[in-house]
Amino acid sequence: MTTRQVEHSITVEAPAAAVYRLLAEVENWPRIFPPTIHVDHVERGAGEERIRIWATANGEAKNWTSRRTLDPENLRITFRQDVSTPPVAAMGGTWIIEPLSGTSSRVRLLHDYRAVDDDPEGLSWIDRAVDSNSRSELAALKTNVELAHASEEITFSFEDTVRIAGAAKDAYDFINEAGLWVERLPHVASVRFAEDTPGLQTLEMDTRAKDGSTHTTKSYRVVFPHHRIAYKQVTLPALMTLHTGCWTFTENADGVAATSQHTVVLNTANIAEVLGPHATVADARAYVHGALSTNSRATLGHAKAYAENKR
Repeated sequence: MTTRQVEHSITVEAPAAAVYRLLAEVENWPRIFPPTIHVDHVERGAGEERIRIWATANGEAKNWTSRRTLDPENLRITFRQDVSTPPVAAMGGTWIIEPLSGTSSRVRLLHDYRAVDDDPEGLSWIDRAVDSNSRSELAALKTNVELAHASEEITFSFEDTVRIAGAAKDAYDFINEAGLWVERLPHVASVRFAEDTPGLQTLEMDTRAKDGSTHTTKSYRVVFPHHRIAYKQVTLPALMTLHTGCWTFTENADGVAATSQHTVVLNTANIAEVLGPHATVADARAYVHGALSTNSRATLGHAKAYAENKR
């Protein structure tokens, strides 16, 4: 039985304690690590937790649960997959953060893993996935830690909420059935939708902007019937380097509060090209906020009509 052990590392210009905190807070991983789509806590205890992770590997969306042991004193986090997804038979490892000075640190990421039935092709697939994801995760970690305090103005979040006199399930169904959006939403020109694994969706669509132009986006979505759909865009418009979001449906005495939440990181390198040479970061924020909010409110409005007509 072949167990592979590999290590990747990177130097980060940030204090070790700050790096550790970022790794410990898994809720933020979709904003930090390119392969990560969504992370949920399954169990939490003193220094121990169980998390479920949805992420891409070699272009394929996968999900698994892992147990983590947090050791803030020694700046170490160990992890072990509970049930791995084929071709992985077992997977675990350790994050180790080593202070180099008061303002810099070395991050080491260790993995050990086996393939199902000790299959050489499966092991080769895992080798590539671990190497690719580890390199991208460490590079993204370095970038996001180092820029965390320097560029707060380019990262922002917002949400829109619509009150629906109907059932949460019906509003949820409208958002969940994204494959029908080309028929149901005027601003959607075309849709490519798949749910090969129950609860894990791929959504690619062409959306019309107010000026008549269309742009293509691709997202991975994780669905939790009938109250939440979390997503991460992996093909982005020119003004964004990151876009994550969540649709939530909360029943109350008046019916349902349906909310669309967005978190965005602006691509400042493209502001002049898209908005003109004199455009500012504030202009880009307003433009992106307006475009996303317009589409979200339109979608929520149609979900409202759909749910209220079901009554």
